[in-house]
Amino acid sequence: MIQKKILNITIIVVSVVGIMMIIWWLTKDPTAKFSKSLPGLDKRGVGDTVSENVEIGKIFESNTLVYNELPGTWPRFRGVDFDNISKSPVRLKEKFGSKGPDIRWTLSLGEGHSGAAIYKGLVYVLDYNEKDKADLLRCLILKDGKELWRRGYHVTIKRNHGMSRTIPAINEKYIVTIGPRCHVMCLDRTTGNFRWGLDVAKEYAVEIPFWYTGQCPLIDNDIAVIATGGKALMVGISCETGKKLWETPNPDGWNMSHSSIMPFNFGGRKMYVYSAIGGMAGIAADGPDVGKVLWKTSAWNHSVVAPSPVCMPDGKIFITAGYGAGAMMLQLKKNGSAFSLNVLQQYLPRFGLACEQQTPVFWEGHLFGILPKDAGSLRNQFVCVDPYDCKKMVWSSGPTSRFGLGPYFIADNKFFILDDEGTLTIIKPSSSRYIQLDQAKVVKDGADAWAPMAIADGYLILRDSKTMTCINMNL
Repeated sequence: MIQKKILNITIIVVSVVGIMMIIWWLTKDPTAKFSKSLPGLDKRGVGDTVSENVEIGKIFESNTLVYNELPGTWPRFRGVDFDNISKSPVRLKEKFGSKGPDIRWTLSLGEGHSGAAIYKGLVYVLDYNEKDKADLLRCLILKDGKELWRRGYHVTIKRNHGMSRTIPAINEKYIVTIGPRCHVMCLDRTTGNFRWGLDVAKEYAVEIPFWYTGQCPLIDNDIAVIATGGKALMVGISCETGKKLWETPNPDGWNMSHSSIMPFNFGGRKMYVYSAIGGMAGIAADGPDVGKVLWKTSAWNHSVVAPSPVCMPDGKIFITAGYGAGAMMLQLKKNGSAFSLNVLQQYLPRFGLACEQQTPVFWEGHLFGILPKDAGSLRNQFVCVDPYDCKKMVWSSGPTSRFGLGPYFIADNKFFILDDEGTLTIIKPSSSRYIQLDQAKVVKDGADAWAPMAIADGYLILRDSKTMTCINMNL
């Protein structure tokens, strides 16, 4: 009898200890005692201004193929409206079914993180061919992945956590790309014919960002808008002629970041909001003062900035970055003809919404994003916050649902989230709780699946570091 009591007590003690260890494992931050690793300290990806003589647009190859033009587009980074929300009426699956994902094609790519743009049945991706040492814009047929044409140029890129990183910008007439070493190329959309090129690093004496260029170009009213840094902060170039139409002075010597330019209409003005290495600014996007700095702040200044600013209708601007930077919420106000900017919140990644690589999504008055690895017990979880208090989590995906540095977007009232290893999760957008609909592995042996996704006509394009995949999500 005594032995039985001892055994029961032992079982209870072991069970309690086991439960406590599980709770500790789920809540403990394994990075708490890590020292912060700053870019450049390991001599990898150190920025430079050296650029070889590159004949932009020299390479061209085409194939005689027939394809059907489709109505849908995802023409740039973060889609049509720069918000990572598809407005297409196409109905999409919320579950993969017993047969799993309907994968239509896969394509091997050079190592990198460049995402796709989609325009009327064609997919455009800026790839790097390591064997030929060339940046190549590849035009693929959306439904089958066959290559229609490629246009590019020879340039030496050393593998450094991947090579390619950017998404082309496309409209009805033009395509604009920016390569790893800051080479800008403008082409005719339908033919791939070369129009003009610009070596930003050479012309503007700017440092190539750590781990190469991550900024995605912008086409606005047939004008290519590029945040150069160096001798100018930003430049507008005619897509038709290659003529520089305006340049924004850069007296503070700000440098190019990985962040992309976000158009924003506020206070009766259209502006380009950009987070540089050195600070953040709003640049006049139209009118007689186009290219003029409307406002700027050096309150936000970090050595590596990848996410782009999230501009909200009431003038709030959320900006975040990795490597311990955390996040900042600012309030833009119009005072007569001038603008002012106030800091509402600023905090480290352990204390609120912050993102290392992807740009958060603003939906139904809430912000959604994946927390970085230095966010404590909530690391790598998908979260929802109220932008009036980004330190307060409305909900998180939980310790069993972590997504690394993966991308996410909304289409057909569904969130699609890709984790580092190529698992695609579908959740229902909600401002009250995390609602997972389905999940499936879509990239075999996936690794570093960080590139932003794109969707049009029900076809979802995603990639990991070496393979692009097309999934038919049509209901």
